[in-house]
Amino acid sequence: MSKVTDLVKRLFIGRALRSTQLHEQLLPKRIALPVFASDALSSVAYAPQEILVILSLAGVSFYNFSPWVAVAVVVVMLTVVASYRQNVHAYPSGGGDYEVATVNLGPNAGLTVASALMVDYVLTVAVSVANGVDYVGATIPYVAEHKPLVAIAIVVLLTLVNLRGIRESGAAFAIPTYAFMFAVLGLIVWGSFRVLVLGDELRAPTAGYEIVAEQSNLTSFAAAFLILRAFSTGCAALTGVEAISNGVPAFRKPKSKNAATTLLMMGLVAVTMFVGIISLGLASGVKVADPAVAFRDVLIDGRPAGPGYYQQPIISQVADAVFGNGSLPFFVISAVTALILFLAANTAFNGFPVLGSILAQDRYLPRQLHTRGDRLAFSNGIVILAAGACLLLWGFEADVSRLLNLYIVGVFVSFTLSQIGMVRHWSRHLRTETDPKVRHQMYRSRTINFFGGVMTGVVLVVVLLTKFTHGAWIVCVAMPVLFLMMKGIHRHYENVARELAADDSVVDESILPARNHAIVLVSKIHKPTLRALAYARATRPSKLEAITVGVEGAEARELQEEWERRGIPVPLKTLDSPYREITRPILEYVKSLRRRSPRDVVSVYIPEYVVGHWWEHILHNQSALRLKGRLLFQPGVMVISVPWQLHSSDRLKGRPEPLAPGAVRRPRREAARDEDIKA
Repeated sequence: MSKVTDLVKRLFIGRALRSTQLHEQLLPKRIALPVFASDALSSVAYAPQEILVILSLAGVSFYNFSPWVAVAVVVVMLTVVASYRQNVHAYPSGGGDYEVATVNLGPNAGLTVASALMVDYVLTVAVSVANGVDYVGATIPYVAEHKPLVAIAIVVLLTLVNLRGIRESGAAFAIPTYAFMFAVLGLIVWGSFRVLVLGDELRAPTAGYEIVAEQSNLTSFAAAFLILRAFSTGCAALTGVEAISNGVPAFRKPKSKNAATTLLMMGLVAVTMFVGIISLGLASGVKVADPAVAFRDVLIDGRPAGPGYYQQPIISQVADAVFGNGSLPFFVISAVTALILFLAANTAFNGFPVLGSILAQDRYLPRQLHTRGDRLAFSNGIVILAAGACLLLWGFEADVSRLLNLYIVGVFVSFTLSQIGMVRHWSRHLRTETDPKVRHQMYRSRTINFFGGVMTGVVLVVVLLTKFTHGAWIVCVAMPVLFLMMKGIHRHYENVARELAADDSVVDESILPARNHAIVLVSKIHKPTLRALAYARATRPSKLEAITVGVEGAEARELQEEWERRGIPVPLKTLDSPYREITRPILEYVKSLRRRSPRDVVSVYIPEYVVGHWWEHILHNQSALRLKGRLLFQPGVMVISVPWQLHSSDRLKGRPEPLAPGAVRRPRREAARDEDIKA
């Protein structure tokens, strides 16, 4: 069965890669751009349209405000791009906004940013895939009828591709992303040439339609609020900008320079596409309304469009006006737009796992998220992201309008705190820097980050005011829940670390337990390890060894040095593990002992934690369980658990085992026996 599952795994994911092959997975700029920028670039498929949709609530006359709204969005976008170029140079380790906020504003600010980014990454996948399904559903009725199911299937497919490694997923997604970029830029260039040079009149399919205003005779305050709501919705174009600062370690050297260059390229292309689409949309007379009421509010020849009305997306309408309906460029643009919306989710698949790995390393998430899988990708983070997105797609029925109201709140929380943190970063360094040239650069960077912090802070307030009652409150609840969960996990790991910290003295000979024969498995030197060693020594074995698996060379050397410094009277052997596996090297070593001496019995002692809460089982002993499951089937091999009771297990002392056979009936029999004695 193990061979069958391994074969299936290799078929879908590919052969395992050695740890030494990590440098081969690093990305050049030409691949990094589609990998990290697909989310930001794909936003031009819906951000310009959403601006017009919100303004249409007050009637087509409010479209006159759309150029000013677009200019405001572009100013914020360019500011954020310039600000994040400073972040990339100052913090190239890949922590991104989380690291900036933690270092400069404290752990609580860092966790706030982390919780915001995690929510936003999950929403990025859900919104992008749902929007892509809408495009496909316009031409394939089956997709429209089964939107949640199709959307979940797309997420599963993206998950499998990303599990194959960042380089393979980048190569797979590069061609569609570049195709979208060139198609949209070609659309903008040719459309602008027709309007500005040839003097042609572009006419969108909806140019002759009318839209009934849902909110007429607005007061000045209500009109301003509506315009601000359109602005906050249009700021969805900024999502994905932070992904590059979180993914700097994935770039080839020089990492910071390449990441900053890619960020600038992404910003310029996204701004050009955003401005071009909304300009051509206005020039061609595009009319769009809220999809939920478009059948009623859109008037065709003075009559409501009716229930069967399908509202074409803005890019499709502009392509129709520029190239003509049914033309080859029209179909190409429609196809690559639907495809880029699916691939936009790939930005989150590259950002979320890296962030989860850093949080796990800092003990805020389960440590399983810190390890790389067979293909050197953070597989556990990828799977968790996919699961969260699938739950959202199922719960919200893949409805883009409902999901979009939850969007961008988290990303602007991280934007704002990150820029405030960068201002403090430059201020701190200015206090010690004496070189005038360097100080001038720092002053410039601080000014850029300060302006970025003010702009993103204003946008965050606007987003919260305009979207809170439309669904953003869900994000405002989810973020504190994640924050408290991560604080609880960190508190648990810190308590366990303090409880297990080993003393500097050598093992106390007086606490040697009963005799046994042992090979002791060692991950680090702490109290459970010392107890297992003492227990093994008490057995007076003919040969006693401590075994550790060298996943990370530096950690293995540090363990060996500490072992020798403490003078532990047991030889320590390190097993090499080029594929970062724990179980297989130990299993092969035990088999080799059995082959050399078939008549010998090999006993393997495994230190384990005894915990008192169900959720602590998820955080501990997973490697031990897998190893025991494999060793128990080896003839001539005995597996012994050496328990170390954590303080949380104290609450279970003296309690009967809840699942023990007869546990429920036993008190009744004992009560009956007591009554017989009394009689």
